[in-house]
Amino acid sequence: MYDEQQRPDNGPLAGFTVGVTAARRADELSALLQRRGASVVHAPALRIVPLADDSELLAATKELLDQAPDVVVATTAIGFRGWIEAADGWGLGEDLLGRLRGVELLARGPKVKGAIRAQGLTEEWSPSSESMAEVLDRLLEEGVEGRRIAIQLHGEPLPGFVESLRAAGAEVVGVPVYRWLPPEDLGPVDRLLDAAVTRGLDALTFTSAPAAASLLTRAEDRGLLPELLDALGHDVLPACVGPVTALPLQARGIDTVQPERFRLGPLVQLLCQELPSRARSLPIAGHRVEIRGHAVMVDGTLRPVPPAGMSLLRALSRRPGWVVARAELLRALPGAGRDEHAVETAMARLRTALGAPKLIQTVVKRGYRLALDPVADSKYADV
Repeated sequence: MYDEQQRPDNGPLAGFTVGVTAARRADELSALLQRRGASVVHAPALRIVPLADDSELLAATKELLDQAPDVVVATTAIGFRGWIEAADGWGLGEDLLGRLRGVELLARGPKVKGAIRAQGLTEEWSPSSESMAEVLDRLLEEGVEGRRIAIQLHGEPLPGFVESLRAAGAEVVGVPVYRWLPPEDLGPVDRLLDAAVTRGLDALTFTSAPAAASLLTRAEDRGLLPELLDALGHDVLPACVGPVTALPLQARGIDTVQPERFRLGPLVQLLCQELPSRARSLPIAGHRVEIRGHAVMVDGTLRPVPPAGMSLLRALSRRPGWVVARAELLRALPGAGRDEHAVETAMARLRTALGAPKLIQTVVKRGYRLALDPVADSKYADV
């Protein structure tokens, strides 16, 4: 479902619009963003399809029951639970749990540990970083030559993980519990793409590599990939929950920001730092004005501004204190046509929205300018 909610307040993300591509835990991520003032546009870039009846999962489970692995790596709580539930459905649940009790069981993070212990099992080890790279380092340090290692896959590729284990002499068995597929309804993700390429978003969040890959694929299918990459490279901040999630974007030359801890909370905190730091802040007519995505902070108070007004304000702020001609402002207005009266109408609404009409001065027969404070004139004279 395409979900757009606005929570204007004085939080660190007030005035910013953030896109959410997640299928899982999207409500949690959206709530965290909204509590900090963000407007959220949610459109899942993929859907999760359980494989309870899938022949691959059944075959992998029987293979592990017939020939015990030395190590089992559980990567996600939902995947591990799904595996046990599927085995129960086939009448193999108790056999699988019995097999898992006799192996070295590794858990990628605390949620997976919880799922393991809920089944009466105990993990032997879990990385503090919740990183598969740390799991790989541990296995390689232990030595894997001749060992049989089962990995509960979580719907996305694990670049280099399986290859590294096999190169070191391990036999690797993949356990595919569920898959990522494109959303059945592409309308929401198309609208999210449109918002990104038109700079209607300030940031776009990714919590899985498949979501990032799926969005890029859909953009390519629509002929929008160059525009999307340009937006993500310049104006729309791509924020990923971790380095694996970022790989599809990095493969396209897009730099991303990532929190030190690969969780939703730190991801939101990172946005709370990054987006305000990118906002333009100017001293105008005795006021402190901060230009955010879809709103303006005037002396710490959030002022929502219509899209046309934001276009005008951005055009004026590129050369603060300088006169910008009506013709140039007209070109900045989306779909304004050739009538310069549209500039006057949008400017009147902008001044009303700002609540401080003297922020923008009319220069007769020339255009408009931001009433930059005299003390700041020299700083911005050559901008």
